[in-house]
Amino acid sequence: MRQLELRHIRAFVCVAQQLHFAHAADELGIAAPSLTRLIQEAERLLGVRLFYRTKRSVALSAAGSAYLSEALVALDHLARAEQHATLAERGELGHIEIGYVASAVYAGVLQTAVGGFRDTHPGVDVSIREVPMDAVAAMLADGQLDAAYIRPPMPLASGIQAATVHRDRFVLALPAASPLAACENVRPAQLRDQCFVLPEQESGTFELARRGRFSPRLGPRPGTLAAVLACVSLGGNVAVVPHTLAGCIALPGVVYRDVTGQPIPSEIALAFRQYERAPAVKAFLRVARATKGQG
Repeated sequence: MRQLELRHIRAFVCVAQQLHFAHAADELGIAAPSLTRLIQEAERLLGVRLFYRTKRSVALSAAGSAYLSEALVALDHLARAEQHATLAERGELGHIEIGYVASAVYAGVLQTAVGGFRDTHPGVDVSIREVPMDAVAAMLADGQLDAAYIRPPMPLASGIQAATVHRDRFVLALPAASPLAACENVRPAQLRDQCFVLPEQESGTFELARRGRFSPRLGPRPGTLAAVLACVSLGGNVAVVPHTLAGCIALPGVVYRDVTGQPIPSEIALAFRQYERAPAVKAFLRVARATKGQG
């Protein structure tokens, strides 16, 4: 069964607003006879008279008045749908799921990127959540996350890549009562007999031990960096942590000290799908990769 088309509705609304066929035809850019045929087809398909017309006047019928109010709403919805489609195509509308490890917050890189993106893309809903670093690759691959802030190195699945967005260095977190706390800088070899609390990113600990030429004695793996520092404060152990923590977290009984020699590099990277298709996600990645942290 044939139904009314958009061209019929637009023709009807134009005539209803002009109440003059010739003027409406000019506005629509079509010939007056073509407009008349469109209105006649609309009336036939609807089974009602939309206009009362004579040689000198055009007036809406009761059916035409009732239909006009709904037709205007429908056209408004269609106009907004077109606008939304355009915004979505430009990456200005949509939803993004972002994961992060806590140190991305301590460095300020997450706040700067997300805040800047929200300012320039207010139509995109951005959700953020802290995630375990060892779960990031799988969550990106299956779509639970669209991007994630991590501390490399870490293994990434095929199709997932990472770009550095913040450079830092590792430092020591020591119990304030430790004799090593009296040192301005600590040599790696001085840590030979210490027990190390391991954060999620273990590379700093093992690089320090390599430089000190010893195998580290490993203690608890409590998870978050805040929990790592709590273990240092309560348990008398030491930890190798990002320098950004020194300016963000001050716990009773914990002091931070630099390691002698070349700095042990620590980075924050943004992990994402290599062949991302969603325009909103691609727009965020452009902003985030250009964002630097505060450290």
